[in-house]
Amino acid sequence: MARHRVAITGLGLVSPYGGDLEDFFQRVWAGESAVRWMVTEDEPRPLCLPYVRCEGFDAERELGKPLASMMERFSQLGMAAVFKAWRHAGLARSAAEDGSDRGQWGCLWGTALGGLAAHERGARELWLKGRERVSPLSVVMGMNNAANAHISIQLGLGGVSSSHTAACASASMAIGEAFRRVRSGEAELMVTGGSDVCQSVSVVKAWEAMRVLARGDEHTAPSACRPFSNDRNGLVLGEGGAALVLENWDRAVARGARIHGELIGFATNCDHTHLVRPDRAGQVRALRAVLDDAGLTPREVHYVNAHGTATPEGDPIEVQALREVFGEQAERLPVSSTKSMHGHLLGAAGAIEAVVTAMALREQAIPPTAHLAGRLDPACEGVDHVPQGRHANGLRVALSNSFAFGGSNVVLAFAAPAH
Repeated sequence: MARHRVAITGLGLVSPYGGDLEDFFQRVWAGESAVRWMVTEDEPRPLCLPYVRCEGFDAERELGKPLASMMERFSQLGMAAVFKAWRHAGLARSAAEDGSDRGQWGCLWGTALGGLAAHERGARELWLKGRERVSPLSVVMGMNNAANAHISIQLGLGGVSSSHTAACASASMAIGEAFRRVRSGEAELMVTGGSDVCQSVSVVKAWEAMRVLARGDEHTAPSACRPFSNDRNGLVLGEGGAALVLENWDRAVARGARIHGELIGFATNCDHTHLVRPDRAGQVRALRAVLDDAGLTPREVHYVNAHGTATPEGDPIEVQALREVFGEQAERLPVSSTKSMHGHLLGAAGAIEAVVTAMALREQAIPPTAHLAGRLDPACEGVDHVPQGRHANGLRVALSNSFAFGGSNVVLAFAAPAH
């Protein structure tokens, strides 16, 4: 089977830092936290916790009122991120504008929660407010494939259109499967990524009940997420969306597109051991499989964007897996968790971290694990955790890890634009 090179020709996001790609990366590279203390007025009880929110996002301004009104927020964030990535790739909005045949162009999208909020809102209207009916848009706003459906319709994509749900590996799974389709020649171009919103009282309280959420107050919230630190106490939830345009390399070159990076490998497996407890052996298998898929040796990897959620059990296991795969090189291998700054965006996490990884290679700059100086947990020793952002000339290859509830492990391999 032919294996085509896969170019990254477009990147876009809606993040807690705003929607400007360059500004986003510079602020993450500088170690600036987007985590804030959130107090809501939601009924039946308020939420008070460290959280990451896209404060400046205006769906009607970004998408127009008619389109925005048809979407739940996770779809709005996804659609806005895709529009940005599409413009970044220099592509026309419609096939009529450029005369393209989009029958082999598709969309694979990741989300963990999807439009859950639409169904929760309907239940509250029925049982708490005593209404007789819910909005007739509840089904189409609440379905998990709503985002990719809107994306495909708006861009006229006639190829595959599907959503992937694998907890916090959802977006990485979607990106990996989109990569496979372009590499195999099944698709010429794929738009992919993920979006999620985790703000409803019931969902946040469910995560809180698992005792995996970081604690804090209005003063300590910005440093609440501390991956690999000896005083970490959990993850910080949030919302956002990020998108990549993946394109057949030869096609991208022929149309004069700017290539922002290259996807060169994808691996996924299941721990098959426990619903929520991470497993070193499964992660090791995924890491080795992605090296094999990309034709890499451990020495050819220059950076790893870690899953690094700041949970007491998860962080040491990820480090152990990296040490087993990379051996003596692990001591010098830069490994950072940018969740320390942008939080854990669940189904969007792998997408925003894929953008970070691609940008790190393009800019030759490694983002840090924030809030770590002087706090490293001895159980997480053995890799270079990058406590401060650094320039890194010669940065050629990087991995992005996503290790999810349900035992789903996904690793993506990226190469710098000139690779």
